[in-house]
Amino acid sequence: MIPPMSRLCSLSLGRGRACWLKPSVRGVSVSQGRAVTGAAVGTVEGEKPLKTFQDLSGPSLLTDLYWNFLRGYVLYSHELQFIYKKKYGPMWRSTIGRYSNINIADVDFLETLLRQEGKYPVRVDMEVWKDHRRQRDLALGPFTEEGHKWYTLRSVLNQRMLKPAEAVLYTGVVNEVVTDFLVTLDEMRSETPSGDMVNDIPNALYRFAFEGISYILFETRIGCLEKKIPEDTRRFIDSIGSMLKNSVFVTILPPWTKNLLPYYKRYMDSWDNIFAFGNKMINQKMEKIHSQLERGEDIQGEYLTYLISSGKLTNKEIYGSVAELLLAGVDTTSNTLSWSLYHLAREPEIQNSLYQEVNSVVPGQNIPTPDDISRMPLLKAVIKETLRLYPVVPTNARLAVDKAITIGDYYFPKNTLFALAHYAISRDEKNFPEPNKFIPQRWLRDNRTKNNPFSSIPFGYGVRACVGRRIAELEMHMCLSRIIKKYEVRPDPTGGEIKAMARIVLTPNKPINLQFLQRKPSYKESGSLPSSQS
Repeated sequence: MIPPMSRLCSLSLGRGRACWLKPSVRGVSVSQGRAVTGAAVGTVEGEKPLKTFQDLSGPSLLTDLYWNFLRGYVLYSHELQFIYKKKYGPMWRSTIGRYSNINIADVDFLETLLRQEGKYPVRVDMEVWKDHRRQRDLALGPFTEEGHKWYTLRSVLNQRMLKPAEAVLYTGVVNEVVTDFLVTLDEMRSETPSGDMVNDIPNALYRFAFEGISYILFETRIGCLEKKIPEDTRRFIDSIGSMLKNSVFVTILPPWTKNLLPYYKRYMDSWDNIFAFGNKMINQKMEKIHSQLERGEDIQGEYLTYLISSGKLTNKEIYGSVAELLLAGVDTTSNTLSWSLYHLAREPEIQNSLYQEVNSVVPGQNIPTPDDISRMPLLKAVIKETLRLYPVVPTNARLAVDKAITIGDYYFPKNTLFALAHYAISRDEKNFPEPNKFIPQRWLRDNRTKNNPFSSIPFGYGVRACVGRRIAELEMHMCLSRIIKKYEVRPDPTGGEIKAMARIVLTPNKPINLQFLQRKPSYKESGSLPSSQS
């Protein structure tokens, strides 16, 4: 669950390697790089001078354009990480206009960088999101706020969400949504000629994930899994898609185009719709709580109730925080489940082992609990392996705002922008043998690969790690275990191999269609003997 503007950084013209940051956004300028060249920035091992930005090689703008457009990598920029790493080494520079970034595709360099983060690390300067907040006099949220204010806000938002014991509180909510999603799958199956095909499973899982995170944050259902989605909910979902799409253009285009091209107005209108829907849901909850207090009743509820009743945040801060948390709560769950099902369908032996594990822990018609999930190591391994192969954001970013950074023999001044090539790192053979194969068993205790733990960090690291990690894991584990228990999943007989494509996040390059065959309960589950023994 990574903030979307971190993704947008990888969507600018450099797409995953060279983020084009507008002049209003901080970063290392070319002039900064020259300024430190030859300067006395420090020494290592016998007065050996540290190298600087200018000592790194990297692609020129023409090279970048060649690979992206002439060679067709514009939608497969995550694959370009391997090409640049092979040509320029595990760390390279890239420049567009005045601004530059340092690309890191080595796990040891990545660890060195992240361990030097200050108390208030910044993923990337989210100026376009802040522009909307400033114009509408709205509070910044956990992805747009910085410094001590961010730290204080995040410490409040972490409550009731970050710890495993706190995520357990939402088990009933998640299982309720999973139950409805299984009904949706049956309806989708019945609408196809074969009676067992589900077309475009990622879209269905997106609606599931959206309903789940909305139920947790708003403490009410919003109808994403209904046959006829309520109009205001549909407008809300469409506005999020429109905001993300137009954010790319707003980020790339110069400010003077705001009134000439339609993207900026669409972007602002989309954010307005997102806040209008969120604020309406929050206000309804506030009115309910106030009515309960007036009647002298105990306040019952979970996350939103906690935020409202704790008194630690103003209403304005709650509006800003919930809107941003919503946007981070969908892609990880829906994309990871989609890729998991895709690979399990193509690996029947792994799928059968998973079914046997789930069925042995949760026999019959029982619904799994968090305690049950703790006894399903293969289930957890499937999710971990999927996140390794398909990190939701293939390139993240870090802005070194607190201090200068030293990596190996290189020195980088404050405000250096780093692009973190997670996709290349998690598919590096030095970190994971047979890196492109789906092998969940590599995460099991007896087979565990001994490597640097920073080789795969899909939820981030440190104080900026994903606030909703435990919720996402709960949703994925509950949903996948119940799907595999109910259905045998097979590939589309007419479909071929599906590749990952970089459209803000890693998505399938074509719809994933899968067969969901209803499993027949054994006589042990049904409580009756086979006909030959009755």
